[in-house]
Amino acid sequence: MYIFKKVSDLQHHLEKESEAGKTIAFAPTMGALHDGHVSLIDQSNEIADICVSSIFVNPTQFDQKEDLEKYPRTVDADIEILAKNKCDVLFLPEVEDVYPDGMEAKEQYDFGQLGNVLEGAHRSGHFEGVAQVVNRLLEIVKPNWIVMGQKDYQQTAIIRRLLKLTNSKTEIVVSPTIREEDGLAMSSRNVRLEPDERAEAPIINEVLEGVRTAADKLSVAMAKKEAILKIEKSGSMKVDYLDIVHFETLQSVKNWDDAEQLVVCTAVHLGKVRLIDNIIIT
Repeated sequence: MYIFKKVSDLQHHLEKESEAGKTIAFAPTMGALHDGHVSLIDQSNEIADICVSSIFVNPTQFDQKEDLEKYPRTVDADIEILAKNKCDVLFLPEVEDVYPDGMEAKEQYDFGQLGNVLEGAHRSGHFEGVAQVVNRLLEIVKPNWIVMGQKDYQQTAIIRRLLKLTNSKTEIVVSPTIREEDGLAMSSRNVRLEPDERAEAPIINEVLEGVRTAADKLSVAMAKKEAILKIEKSGSMKVDYLDIVHFETLQSVKNWDDAEQLVVCTAVHLGKVRLIDNIIIT
């Protein structure tokens, strides 16, 4: 696996690969890798000749300084995981390499209601920062595909819109959420959970799956209400939001048949950790 820290070195290498007719799939990460990230590498290797990944903890997408400071950083272990799983190229930049002109956004993107609901309603500036870094990384890597995980469902919708707004030739591929054996969605933040919190966390997925079966018995409004009550029943979890939304617009629905696919999305505070998850209902 090649490791590049400088933009010019990475681009020189990838330009030679492209000129040789090789296709490129790109899986951006913030490190602290787990099997969910490995699935992105596997997907990249399936669809392209060259798999490129990046490890960059992007400061502009954190709305709380404490969350940025406590985000786990395990670069040496991450490099081993990527090499073991046949990642061809790793981009490992510093902040000044990604933002040579400073971190102030040079472009403003209109995501409409996509960016104002769910995470957008609870994390001010988050998606502006996500769009900023992804657009910059795409400018650097110039991949045929960008591979992202379904766990961050709203983020994939935002990036899909970003690609359209920028007339990008890159296509997005969304890889299914990878879960622990007990159903908890894999996340780099899971390592920050205390043992008793980790034991309780699978309730989130259990409740989301319960919403799926509730479609035959309850209205959308009642299903949401019951789900929130079940998550908060123990007293140690606090729901930021739990909503049932249209799979494309991410707007709340009133009826189960308002779209051919619905997404149940939630964000939950458990101790000092904020966990997000979702399931798709067809």
